[in-house]
Amino acid sequence: MKLNILCGLLWGFIFLACEEQEEDKYIFFLHNRFLETHELHEAHPLFGRVEYEAILAEFEKANFKVISEKRNGNVDARAYAVEIVAQIDSLIRSGVQASNISIIGTSKGGYIAQYVSTLANQSALNFVFIGSFQDTDMEEFPEINYCGNILNIYEKTDPYSVSALERKRTSTCEIKHFKEIELNTKMQHGFLFKPLKEWMEPSLKWASGNYELE
Repeated sequence: MKLNILCGLLWGFIFLACEEQEEDKYIFFLHNRFLETHELHEAHPLFGRVEYEAILAEFEKANFKVISEKRNGNVDARAYAVEIVAQIDSLIRSGVQASNISIIGTSKGGYIAQYVSTLANQSALNFVFIGSFQDTDMEEFPEINYCGNILNIYEKTDPYSVSALERKRTSTCEIKHFKEIELNTKMQHGFLFKPLKEWMEPSLKWASGNYELE
């Protein structure tokens, strides 16, 4: 909690007025791969349009400061993560508590977020990985090492996401809070194209520091 202290003079006497304000909380949002090679108005043949701006609006409505951009081209996930880590380090140096910073990624954005978790190596950061872990990842991306407070959200009908317990088991960094949520929206991988309350609500709670999800 950060205290803003306002002081002044009133009729020759010093008065002290303290206004208590919540510290700012930040969300880095990393979208899925489809938007890297398509415009915002273009629709996926199976899942429709990525509602990127609507997702950002939901985060902002919850009073988070949102840091995000539409990536262009097939970016390298690890290299992009290096840039995000630099921004996080800058925020922390400016006085922002690591616990007030969350990195939320969908699909490929979730893989970038996993690299951020690995490279930042900061146990107080919050992460939400959405539709971004497959069993084959243990062999394909052996360098990923979870670090931070981790929420993994996956969809039962999605062929591209499953439980990440094996990755947690093999990670060597401190993980103070870890939780998984299996959804059953019947929307396959399309569940993360829209700001569904099924994944938005737990993501917002996690970013708020509420790790006791039902």
